[in-house]
Amino acid sequence: MTDKYTVAFLGLGHMGGPMAVNLVKAGYAVAGFDVVPAALDAATASGVPVAAGAVEAVSGADVVLTMFPSGRHVLDAYRGREGQPGLLAAAKPGTMFLDCSTINVDEAREAASLAIDAGHRSVDAPVSGGVVGAEAGTLTFMVGGDAADFEAVRPLLDIMGKRVVHCGAHGAGQAAKICNNLILGVSMIAVSEAFVLGEKLGLSHQALFDVASAASGQCWALTTNCPVPGPVPTSPANRGYQPGFAGALMAKDLSLAVNALNSTGVAARMGPLAAEIYGTFAAGEGAGRDFSGIITDIRDMSGRRAGGGPENLAGSASQGAAQDDGSPE
Repeated sequence: MTDKYTVAFLGLGHMGGPMAVNLVKAGYAVAGFDVVPAALDAATASGVPVAAGAVEAVSGADVVLTMFPSGRHVLDAYRGREGQPGLLAAAKPGTMFLDCSTINVDEAREAASLAIDAGHRSVDAPVSGGVVGAEAGTLTFMVGGDAADFEAVRPLLDIMGKRVVHCGAHGAGQAAKICNNLILGVSMIAVSEAFVLGEKLGLSHQALFDVASAASGQCWALTTNCPVPGPVPTSPANRGYQPGFAGALMAKDLSLAVNALNSTGVAARMGPLAAEIYGTFAAGEGAGRDFSGIITDIRDMSGRRAGGGPENLAGSASQGAAQDDGSPE
């Protein structure tokens, strides 16, 4: 594979679109496609060449990069469905199939087996970093696949991200992603509950942040994505909980983690509970808000003005009410 191979980029949504733009800017020949016309229009406006269809994009490509909503979408696209040819059949022999979707581990392994059996190569490389990271080219890629295939796609991933980690064999990238987001979901709930408790006890947001951010409660959910406005000016809480990482995506990732917990027999309690909490959050307006907006649900269920310092609580309530219209990722 050359340094500037041809890439079929399928899935040009909020994440895929900016990722494809960065590849084009780096000099890669890209043929993009998405089933959503608005995504195609946005990609075209950003300088990404688009194909008439997925099969057309794949024909002649060296790498087929997919960024799809679910494992079922990936598998159906690979195999084809309803009489339509699949991507594996349309690709030239030895094509690299690089899936950057976040899907079940067993689905990632099945996709890899399908690709290899069809005479191709396969790598799973889910991402972390959100839309901001996709636009800035600072994503983290968690990669599963053979070492040689990892090295082959690494130059491509280095364009779109700042950290690329080879996690192991096929499916290991997905495993790392869901384990990481299991930690993230549970920790965001804990941080949010702590801030609401601090409000009840009359503790200012800044005081709690100053202590916890330099003590044993320190974590990414606190120091980078702080769920209350003020202490971390760049966190989504300061812009009406606009994602960021949307609640719907956190609910999806936690459901994948629960699937893995169940299939492996891990005696987990916090993960399933976090999945239930975010499932409820994402069933309503939380779907399109940053996942740190879970604090507003916790505050609502707690009774904002019951207990704690009235001034602090009133400020928190007014901020929450004014920031309920976050837009989706």
